[in-house]
Amino acid sequence: MAVLDWLRDESRPSPERDVLATAVRLTARTLAAAAPGASVEVRVPPFAAIQCVSGPRHTRGTPPNVVEADPRTWLLLATGLVPLEEAKATGALTLSGSRAGEIGHWLPLFDVS
Repeated sequence: MAVLDWLRDESRPSPERDVLATAVRLTARTLAAAAPGASVEVRVPPFAAIQCVSGPRHTRGTPPNVVEADPRTWLLLATGLVPLEEAKATGALTLSGSRAGEIGHWLPLFDVS
């Protein structure tokens, strides 16, 4: 509940680091399960990096399709409190590669409204 309260109101105290890490890791794993594959890498430093979305598998060097967000932005996307396009437009979300935006098909992961 502390995470959701903080997502809804940034002036609230941030959740404990381990609570935030757990929320990020669980939502990232949920995306990986919902969109199995290895064509897009989703990074939420310092807590998670997963591969998802079916298609050509990336095995070496920098992946061609990368999504990167800070933990708060990632959780806002995962819960549907911020749409993908809005996070992208504000610069809070970085999408690189032609397939990175495909994660939008699976977001939000949870409806908390």
